[in-house]
Amino acid sequence: MMFLIPTPTLTVGKKERKKCIDLIFFVLITHRLKGKVAIITGGTTGLFARHGANVIIVDVHDKKGRALCNDIASGIGYSDSSSLSYAHCNVTDDTSANNVVDLVVSKYGKLDIMFNNVGISGDLDKTVLGTTNENFKEVFDVNVYGAFLGAKHAVRVMIPRKSRVILFTTSLASVVCGETSHAYTMSKHAIMGLMKNLCVKMGQYGIRVNAISACAVSTPILTHSLGINKATLDEVITESAVLKGVTPDAMDVAHTALYLASDEAKLVHGLNLMVDGGYTVTNPTFSLAFKRSTGGHHNGCCSRLCSKKMNRTVIESGLPSLKS
Repeated sequence: MMFLIPTPTLTVGKKERKKCIDLIFFVLITHRLKGKVAIITGGTTGLFARHGANVIIVDVHDKKGRALCNDIASGIGYSDSSSLSYAHCNVTDDTSANNVVDLVVSKYGKLDIMFNNVGISGDLDKTVLGTTNENFKEVFDVNVYGAFLGAKHAVRVMIPRKSRVILFTTSLASVVCGETSHAYTMSKHAIMGLMKNLCVKMGQYGIRVNAISACAVSTPILTHSLGINKATLDEVITESAVLKGVTPDAMDVAHTALYLASDEAKLVHGLNLMVDGGYTVTNPTFSLAFKRSTGGHHNGCCSRLCSKKMNRTVIESGLPSLKS
């Protein structure tokens, strides 16, 4: 797609210049992936396509995948079906992953972005004794082995071109433990190991590798798994967040992926970008335990008393107090 943009000059009026500048800005910010070719596993919001990329969505659920493509195309006004398409792929099968990459290269001549976005939570049982072998293997097959195969076959066609992007969707479970099942938490830590290793190995070929760790988002899958409605889950997520006044949604992850996939992030490599409103920055368990132990009466007096006790403890331990 080619754009003919009038150049703002000093010979035209102020209003005309503003219109020209606005048009240039609009084209630049709405085509950040112009001419790029992207494979996205497990679905997408359509943001990559809206920014000019040729997008291939891959999954094993063919009916849902094609319906998603149609919804995205109608939502962004796409009339060119070659720019947005669906392909069947079982990410846990080496031949299937190989074939879908070959299909994309034969159609477009290249692959610029491999976004390993598919993942499953598996059983929600957090206990080690409640973890079944079948569930553990299924979670690792999809989340870890599937991500590995996606990266492996993408790298195969990216290395000769010397400049491409591989992205992984992880979660807060990649850095925070105890909130999810053993299988899920371990799978997200494994993806981080894969991302970091690829970062070191692929840098010499100009291939950038990054990950996105997002907080909980009230998607239909999560609300169904937890057995609560969207409003209730949004309330819980907002209450547990450090950053107040905003509710996370799928577009937060999509915009982050767009940035990492674009040339604006040309020096961003080996990063696990947290999209969590500061959730992983703090550990509120002491405050919560203190509040419970005092019956919720944590006023100024309690704070001063707590401070005195802490200073006495610090002094007795031989460390400098907060007053020194």
